[in-house]
Amino acid sequence: MDMNYYFCVCFITLCIIRLTHYLYRWSNPKCNGKLPPGSMGFPLIGETIQLFIPGNSLNMPRFVKKRIARYGTLFRTSLAGHPMVISNDPEFNYFILQQERKLVELWYMDSFTTIFGGTINASTASIYIHKYIRNVILNYLGTDALKNQLLAKIEIMANQGLQSCSTQSSVELKTSIASMVFELTSMELFGYDSSKSSKFLSKMFTDFFSGLMTFPVNIPGTAFYRCMKNRKKAVELMKDILHERINSPEKRRGDFLDQLIDDMKKEDFLTEDFVVYMMFGLQLASFVSISANLTRAIRLMTENPLVIKEVKEEHEKIYRRKENMDASLTWTDFKSMTFTSQVLNETFRMANIAPGILRRVIKDIHINGYVIPKGWTLMVVATAIHMNPKKFEDPHIFNPWRWDKIGPNLSAKDFVPFGGGMRSCVGAEFTKALMSVFLHVLVTKFSLTKVEGNAPPGEGFHVKITAN
Repeated sequence: MDMNYYFCVCFITLCIIRLTHYLYRWSNPKCNGKLPPGSMGFPLIGETIQLFIPGNSLNMPRFVKKRIARYGTLFRTSLAGHPMVISNDPEFNYFILQQERKLVELWYMDSFTTIFGGTINASTASIYIHKYIRNVILNYLGTDALKNQLLAKIEIMANQGLQSCSTQSSVELKTSIASMVFELTSMELFGYDSSKSSKFLSKMFTDFFSGLMTFPVNIPGTAFYRCMKNRKKAVELMKDILHERINSPEKRRGDFLDQLIDDMKKEDFLTEDFVVYMMFGLQLASFVSISANLTRAIRLMTENPLVIKEVKEEHEKIYRRKENMDASLTWTDFKSMTFTSQVLNETFRMANIAPGILRRVIKDIHINGYVIPKGWTLMVVATAIHMNPKKFEDPHIFNPWRWDKIGPNLSAKDFVPFGGGMRSCVGAEFTKALMSVFLHVLVTKFSLTKVEGNAPPGEGFHVKITAN
């Protein structure tokens, strides 16, 4: 009896010692120097739950704001089991974005890696592959494509989409815009026509996106499980499209997908899986970010009558100077939308679509007496940079006119809506062109009225669209 008692005491004591040691090591990670201040949170989950507590979408995440006040512009934490340093120091962030493949590398949450089946890692494996992807995207969504054909197609999309919305008593703006943008990009990239398909690819993508920023726990009932189911359906449909195009040369359209199929014969890394996930990722990035930013721009405009008044005046002037009122917008028209460009810059500055830009540290980084260890993750908080009162007076106020003064003089490190360095967004010009043309059609041919009784910010913005 005594031996059993002592055995139990020893076992419990050993467990307590091991647990205490584990908790200590979790809270005090090894480092060849001094770690930035902060807390690692709970074991395994870290401070992930606190990060995703909803806050004011026109401000930096509440999680970041509270810790900046406590620790300063550089602090450590742990998110989804990964040790991380979060920075909102403009100088340091700009430096980091220039250090691709030197001190840092691109990194995604585990949920992204799981969803994309490891192809994300393949896509970042070499500079050659990265350059290939940028170049092929620019061929179909870059400046030349916009000048030659895409501006006109965007205008048609906006006209048709808004006309359809005007036949309804009200619409949820972000959902409607996402559907319009999806129809355009999916047709341009791989010839998907929803009117000829019984499978609603747009809804699959929309439902899929809701589970991206979650713990990668793939069990029934979780958001990630539903996300993976939608991912599987969408990937299967896109594989069917790829196989049909490969096996039926007469259905070739000379589009983005056809270019990838041609290059599959020359590039070993272009496997069928890589091509499908590349289309999947590009489609997701385009319709999610553009619809969110365009919705934000329209919502901010409707809440600021002087802004929408000046936007209307600018676009009506462009509309009136056409010799043929039915003629499509030209590149010159787009580039003359000066105030609209300021509205978009102010929208990008205030937007908060993602918590931050992620990079993995590949060499110890020394900064202000601290060390960020190799293997840790860095999060660059763009919203915190964009809300810096030293660079943007009254940063929480939507003021497009501020760009009259700061536009030409603003440093690249103080405004990073499309990232920076070699990983800057290849679709930046396409995004700005699509949003500008959409606003042109909206303010010259339609009117928009907010429907009373809307949900809180971030939960839907319902409007009535009327054709003029």
